[in-house]
Amino acid sequence: MQDFNSNNYNGSGEYYNYTPPKKSKKYGASVVIISCILSAVIGAASAASVFMFLGNNNTASNLQQPILQGNNVNINVDEETTSVVEAVATKVTPSVIGIRTTTSVASFFGNQQSSGEGSGVVYKQDGYIITNYHVISDAIGNSSSKIEVFLDNDKDAKSYEASVVGYNISSDLAVVKINATGLTPIEIADSSDLKVGQYVITVGNPGGLEFMDSVTYGVISGLNRIMSSDSEIPLIQTDAAINPGNSGGALVNTSGKLVGINSAKIVSEEFEGMGFAIPSNTVVEICNKIIEKENSPEPYIGVTLSEKYTAQMLMLYGYPKGAVILTVADGSPAYQTGIRKGDIITEFNGTVVEDYKQFNELFEKVKPGEEITVKIYRNGKYYSAKLKIGSNNSVQ
Repeated sequence: MQDFNSNNYNGSGEYYNYTPPKKSKKYGASVVIISCILSAVIGAASAASVFMFLGNNNTASNLQQPILQGNNVNINVDEETTSVVEAVATKVTPSVIGIRTTTSVASFFGNQQSSGEGSGVVYKQDGYIITNYHVISDAIGNSSSKIEVFLDNDKDAKSYEASVVGYNISSDLAVVKINATGLTPIEIADSSDLKVGQYVITVGNPGGLEFMDSVTYGVISGLNRIMSSDSEIPLIQTDAAINPGNSGGALVNTSGKLVGINSAKIVSEEFEGMGFAIPSNTVVEICNKIIEKENSPEPYIGVTLSEKYTAQMLMLYGYPKGAVILTVADGSPAYQTGIRKGDIITEFNGTVVEDYKQFNELFEKVKPGEEITVKIYRNGKYYSAKLKIGSNNSVQ
């Protein structure tokens, strides 16, 4: 048996036809009059059809439906909100905020300031704000770090220092709180009602606070997407632009209600026009637990397992039975130990692992802080490793 060492990883002309001009035809006055009457009738009918179509579309709450009275069509629209997207943006932007984290980093040149920026969504009027875990992760556990919240895009506006209420790493969600009241909480929709092809709008800060309250729109491209990341939560796929800085911002429907929290972390450079968001139902469930301090410590090592490879399939291909590692989160306990994608965990704390299901059963029995031994198969060799179990969430 060899000691596990991550350095052993081998990781894998055009032609024209002349046509004589036609002689002009002369029309009598009666024909001209009839033509004018027909044009007027057709024009009126077309206008009515357009107004009836607009009347059947869903719009934000401050856009009124057309009023049809006989042949007269009256439409009442707020002059400041002439489109659905504009109306939604007006409604949602007060509930989307900017976040900046500042951390002191030791380097060859001494301590230097490192900063990051992202987005957040107001959850409760008394200062509770939802964002992504990765937006604030650098500021967690660092006494010299600071988290600032900006409520609008006025650079001279007051910022609020925020404290971390709690977080859940696997779902990439976190809750922070500022000492403020009277905020505008975002309205929340039931994400289980979403349909592919439905229009959605994003509000956030792509590229940071300089572009705060940026708005994009698109459609829902897919539902229940499982991405190759350190999260197995089914996600919403959209073609609405989601860029770094949008993380933690809002994905809303045409009524201006939250259907998801954007996460640019899981957008790959290999794809274009693909953004992902955490469904609102998942957001509410996890964030309520964080705020209510109901979440007990959950074990976390930062890996996802492939459900494709059963014990029988592995043996058919000449591999040992076990749990195949699909992804490893950067900086996670598993990553720090040296575990990498493609490894097969064959033993977990002394118990032989048949497949991913058994691994999950064994993993549920360990506790954060506990140190266990894992046996790993890689490139024809077995390795042993000590793995310290981390915590998936924390409440301060």
